[in-house]
Amino acid sequence: MTPILVFDIETIPDVDGIRRLEDLPATLDDAAVAEHAFAARREKTGGDFLPHHLQRIAAISCVFRDNNGFRVRSLGTPQDNEATLIQSFYRVIEKYTPQLVSWNGGGFDLPVLHYRALVYGIPATRYWDLGEDDREFKWNNYIARYHSRHTDLMDVLAMYQARANAPLDALAKLCGFPGKLGMDGSQVWPAFRDGRIDEIRNYCETDVVNTYLLYCRFQLMRGGLTPSEYADEILLVKNALALEPAPHWAEYLAGFDA
Repeated sequence: MTPILVFDIETIPDVDGIRRLEDLPATLDDAAVAEHAFAARREKTGGDFLPHHLQRIAAISCVFRDNNGFRVRSLGTPQDNEATLIQSFYRVIEKYTPQLVSWNGGGFDLPVLHYRALVYGIPATRYWDLGEDDREFKWNNYIARYHSRHTDLMDVLAMYQARANAPLDALAKLCGFPGKLGMDGSQVWPAFRDGRIDEIRNYCETDVVNTYLLYCRFQLMRGGLTPSEYADEILLVKNALALEPAPHWAEYLAGFDA
């Protein structure tokens, strides 16, 4: 089978970048710098969600499904810097050329990864190949919106119509899956400031499992999986998670509809 890589990122304000762009004093602490950016954003848009290029990646979590089974992990360690996490993500693509799957990855996760990789000068030749190295990539690559090497489930299900977009948590729960646990995106920055990076990584991991489960349901709907294959895949995920020692997986498994 073609390996499947489901991915999700969690982000925080790029306070160093904001300091540089806004020429803020070095004496201003990170919380104050972030609040300065939030306030400017609220004045401009009514909300405090920062633009993509002012986001910094705090965690990247992935589901990897191949002939060897199902695995869910956060890349790197809680102590690794942002550049190391990004390098790890692109290294998986370089090694396996997987099918990428996301929820709003085209609208958020991948653009943020692009900008941050640009800042650090991180090469990702397989990911960016448009057919120069592999002729097959001319017709099906990771970059072109309507190509299938990356399936952004939110985009596909909404027919690329922003007004039809649906939240991951709601769709997961409507399908009988557990949905989000522990926190939501708005709580990541306070958690990061409190040093709770493990909680952020755990939350990100549950998001990618929700996305993979929805991808399986999508494959059932489009004929990519038979009903029995779908049932086997859901059972495989449950059994794999039951073997994971981290306590958030027991809570997650309890959230499945009976």
